[in-house]
Amino acid sequence: MTAPCTLLDRLWTAHEIVRREDGASLLWVDRHLVHEGSHHAFGKLASRGARVAEPDLTFAVVDHYAPTRGRDRIADPQIKYMVETLRKNAHRHGLRLFDLKDPGQGIVHVVGPEQGLTLPGLLINCGDSHTSTHGAFGALAFGIGATEVAHVLATQTIWQKKPAAMRIRIEGRLGPGVSAKDIALNWIARLGADGAQGHAIEYAGSAVRDLSMEGRMTLCNLSIEGGGRFGLIAPDETTYAYLRGRPYAPQGSVWEAALANWAKLITDGTATFDQDIHLNAREIAPTVTWGTSPEQAIPVTATIPDPNTLANGKAQGARDALDYMRLAAGRPIEGTPVDQVFIGSCTNGRIEDLRHAAAVLAGRKAKVSGLVSPGSALVKAQAEEEGLDRIFVDAGLDWADAGCSMCVGMNGDLVPPGKRCASSTNRNFRGRQGPGALTHLMSPAMVAAAAITGTITDVRPLLEGRAT
Repeated sequence: MTAPCTLLDRLWTAHEIVRREDGASLLWVDRHLVHEGSHHAFGKLASRGARVAEPDLTFAVVDHYAPTRGRDRIADPQIKYMVETLRKNAHRHGLRLFDLKDPGQGIVHVVGPEQGLTLPGLLINCGDSHTSTHGAFGALAFGIGATEVAHVLATQTIWQKKPAAMRIRIEGRLGPGVSAKDIALNWIARLGADGAQGHAIEYAGSAVRDLSMEGRMTLCNLSIEGGGRFGLIAPDETTYAYLRGRPYAPQGSVWEAALANWAKLITDGTATFDQDIHLNAREIAPTVTWGTSPEQAIPVTATIPDPNTLANGKAQGARDALDYMRLAAGRPIEGTPVDQVFIGSCTNGRIEDLRHAAAVLAGRKAKVSGLVSPGSALVKAQAEEEGLDRIFVDAGLDWADAGCSMCVGMNGDLVPPGKRCASSTNRNFRGRQGPGALTHLMSPAMVAAAAITGTITDVRPLLEGRAT
């Protein structure tokens, strides 16, 4: 008799080549995604006179430094150098490159799924922590460091210790205006930024099954912000419908065989987890961060917590965060003025995210400036076909090209020092969006509400009578 298996068990066993005495496993890598920041790893390869072991399994994407405006002439020499270096490395090793003018260009964690490079059952690595996004398809996907990127380039394998298994089950129906972003910020606030440390998180429950693939990707994307090694969701009909017909997805009889294999990627009903968390979807409200960590988040209708009431040594960190964010404990978070807004990123730059924001903005004017950067060129084209770009522009926001943009601020899109930004991104660390930037994380719909009112605002009243 074999022991009951989790989805993690099945994926790990399928990719394990050998296990060392210390417990580390040598795993086969099915997809390796690289971007401009991977130049250190290519440098290590060059110093050894080595080649990429499996160039057909490695895909390069210009995203972190990708200019969202003025791409024909990149003015910043550092940005130009980073883009040119990726081009040279991709050409030298014969890699498929999604360059700035490629119709498939975009953020690596948006490009992978929409191209069908991301498939159930694969092991996917990238030198970026938010590689956990791809776990939404039932893939084993996690970010790696520069030395590990070099190892994968040279061998198409990686050494890893299997993480503990954690399940977060969300049951019930989400209320109006509540999204996957709110689910993620909710559980991270409850468990803490280290609540899932050392664990692979499998998301389950009726609320997760009801999510679109865009929502599932958002949920898995944010796993890392709660300390998780990566996130997983078992594939189902929603997954298959999203992947059918994608450029790199199986076709014809191979597709049918793939479906049969993917259907086996489940957790057995009697399998056990090291941690098993249960959440009620009905209790989750639109959520916003008040501090400098994703765990410092509250429902938009709540008041900013008193640091003196926080346990586990978090009081001083909360005091420091409030001081940096220029906020006071005991005050409502709603009504906090913002200076600008940003919609985009690998967390919330997909077509569904733009539709949700546009549903709030349609026929209204923004009181503050803002930037909308779609997650990929394909998302941008679809948004323009649907007329979403006109809604953003008519509201007074800038409509830009695809890239990581203001999420990480490597391409020149920055929040000025001391300015407060309502952002659909994944991290609110000090300086993440620019030195001295004050970042509040929230869903795209909540960002749109902040743009209209000029303050952090509960989006739900603004959605009444509107299709979302």
